[in-house]
Amino acid sequence: MDVHVADHPLIAHKLTYLRDKRTDSPTFRRLAEELVTLLAYEATRDVRVEPFDIETPVAPTTGIKLSNPKPIIVPILRAGLGMLDGMVKLLPSAEVGFLGMIRNEETLEVSTYANRLPDDLTGRQVFILDPMLATGGTLVMAIDYLTSKGARDITAVCLLAAPEGIKHLEDELSESNIPVKVVLGTIDEKLNEKGYIVPGLGDAGDRLYGVV
Repeated sequence: MDVHVADHPLIAHKLTYLRDKRTDSPTFRRLAEELVTLLAYEATRDVRVEPFDIETPVAPTTGIKLSNPKPIIVPILRAGLGMLDGMVKLLPSAEVGFLGMIRNEETLEVSTYANRLPDDLTGRQVFILDPMLATGGTLVMAIDYLTSKGARDITAVCLLAAPEGIKHLEDELSESNIPVKVVLGTIDEKLNEKGYIVPGLGDAGDRLYGVV
């Protein structure tokens, strides 16, 4: 597993305001979108491309375009939806699938309640969007599900991570030959007894969309 922390002052700046409990939901959504676009530059560094012949107003030349099959972006519902627009801005031709996953706040166990994905992901580059890598359970289950559909090139994009979640993910993937890249805004201090990242930013879904 390749873990990449995007070290950039603009990322740190936006994360500061995301963390602030005074930041309202509309501002939080805008900042999350902007932050994901910055992280997407790192996440898509190895996106597959192929030569593409064009003519400029001056002369013919060869550029590049995204290869087929197109990459697929998979936000983890519901909080991952707040990251989707920022990723699509950078990969507008990508397809979008969805995974609905929820964590039991008492047992911290993760279950899947919805999915909208192709039956076969063979040959597709898959980008998972999930704001928080906390215990790691959600990402482990999502990656297992995607690999069961043939995915062999997976990148996860998260705003924050806890060391415990990274360790859990590494342990679960240690015997797999499937390359997984994790792109993070930062790594925080720890998890608390409730499984929340410290200092973190609270519940990303509630911060994005309100408590329901």
